[in-house]
Amino acid sequence: MEYASDVAFTESVKAIQTERGSRAAYARMERTRGGFASAITAEAAAYIEERDSAYFATANLQGQPYVQHRGGARGFLQVLDEKTIAFADFVGNKQYITTGNLADNPRAFMFLMDYAAGQRLKLWGRAETSQDAELLARLSPPGARVEQAIVFHVEALDWNCPQHIPALVHVEVVEAKVRALEARIAELEAELHAARAGAGPS
Repeated sequence: MEYASDVAFTESVKAIQTERGSRAAYARMERTRGGFASAITAEAAAYIEERDSAYFATANLQGQPYVQHRGGARGFLQVLDEKTIAFADFVGNKQYITTGNLADNPRAFMFLMDYAAGQRLKLWGRAETSQDAELLARLSPPGARVEQAIVFHVEALDWNCPQHIPALVHVEVVEAKVRALEARIAELEAELHAARAGAGPS
């Protein structure tokens, strides 16, 4: 590959970009920036480790794609270095499609969305499963049933356009704001009650 973005921009993709008028802009991006980033920056690392949800895509030898959702407490995705992300793979329904796909085809893709902030990050790379005891201990939250670790080696990453991302927020954020409003209402009601009591009968 000449540019990191070539992992996504194949010759067929470039031909369609040319046909539909966007190739010049992407070619300029390739010349000036070298295509997509190929290492995890500090900004990207902070974003990755703040996520509590991720989509992880693999494909089998026939090219059939498969996407699984992965989630956990913030920090379940850990950036090991500028090229590597790892996370614990919890015990699930035991279909093992992702694990089987990676055994045959290490190419993988991660898609990370922040609905509240309207940001999304795409990452291309290769992945494998791991039973390394030290890594599992690092990745496993207390009490979790972890089957293996998945280690993702980044080859390219790109911040996606924020258009069309619905504005969704975490329920705990809404609950915290509701609790704060309820406390303020209770405080105002108490002040009103005290003021009426102090005024005496009219």
